[in-house]
Amino acid sequence: MTRARRRRIIRTRRTLTGLALVGAISFLAGMTDATGLLLTGDFVSFMTGNTTRAALALSDGNLFHAAVLISAILVFVLGNAAGIVIAHVSQRRIFVVLGCVGLVLALASMTTGQSLMLARFSMIVFSMGMVNAAVEHIEGLPIGLTYVTGALSRFGRGIGRWIIGDRRIEWTIQIVPWGGMVLGAIAGAVLTRLTGAHALWLVSIFAMALALAAMFIPRPLQRRFNQKLAPHRSAAVRGE
Repeated sequence: MTRARRRRIIRTRRTLTGLALVGAISFLAGMTDATGLLLTGDFVSFMTGNTTRAALALSDGNLFHAAVLISAILVFVLGNAAGIVIAHVSQRRIFVVLGCVGLVLALASMTTGQSLMLARFSMIVFSMGMVNAAVEHIEGLPIGLTYVTGALSRFGRGIGRWIIGDRRIEWTIQIVPWGGMVLGAIAGAVLTRLTGAHALWLVSIFAMALALAAMFIPRPLQRRFNQKLAPHRSAAVRGE
C-alpha cells in the first residue's frame, strides 16, 4: 500500500468518525430543542428565533418574556464558553463535554417545581450552548451542532459553486447536522408527547450514552475535531 493511499484511508476514517459523531450530537440537540420547546414554549438552542421573539415581545410591551429570552441568549453564550474551557482542560474532551451536558440535563429534569421552571429552562439552554464545544470542525470544515442555518447556508453556497464549475464536494457534509437535527426533533417531540416532562430524563440518558461511546474515539482524533489555540505572539512582537 502506497503512502498516499494510506493517508487517504486515514483521512476517510477520520471524516466518517467525525460525521457519525456530528450526526449523533445533532440528533441530541434536536431532541433537546423539541422537548424544551414543548415543555417551556421557547427555543433552547435556536437563538436566532429567540432573538426575533425577544424583539417582538419588546414591541408588544411584554418586558418579562423579552427578559427571559434575552437571558436565555446570554446563558447560551456562557454555555458555549464553558464548553470550550471544559474541552481545553480535559484529556477526553468529547467524553467530558457530553458527560457534563448529560449531567446538566439530568439536573434540569429533576427541577420540576412550578417556581423552578425558569431555572430548568436556563439549564437546558446552558447545556445546548456547552454541547457545541464537542465538535467544532471536520477536516477543517466548520460544523454547527445546535443550529443548522449556517450549515444550510454553506450547503447552498456549495451547490452554487458546483454549478459554476467548482467540483469539490466537501460542502455536502453540511447536510449531516441538519438531518440529525430533524430526526432528533421528531424523536424528542414523540417522546415528550408520550412521557411529558420525563422525556428530559431520556434525553440526558442519551447524552450520557454518547459520552460513553466517545470514549472509544482515540484522543489524538478527538483533538482534531476542535480548534487549536492561537499561538502566543513572540516577545519581540509583544514589546512593540
